[in-house]
Amino acid sequence: MSKECFYLGKKASMGNRVQTRGKAKRLGGVGTKITGITRRKFKPNLHKVRAVVDGKVKRVWVSTQAIRMGLVQKPVVNKPFQLPQSDEKQ
Repeated sequence: MSKECFYLGKKASMGNRVQTRGKAKRLGGVGTKITGITRRKFKPNLHKVRAVVDGKVKRVWVSTQAIRMGLVQKPVVNKPFQLPQSDEKQ
């Protein structure tokens, strides 16, 4: 299975890499020419994080956009500290 964002479904997509040479017309040249086109992959920015999924802690691939959107619920490592309750009132 390829890497894919658990929440947004982002995965790698294909595209073209275009190589050019020459000087742009607006800079006084005769224009740029395409000298080569090759296939390339656009990869999303994915991180493997521990997240709470269906009440269980799992390691899942998550895009940074999903983390920033607040879609990832991280597990509580240590329970928050609470002061001991005393029965006496002053």
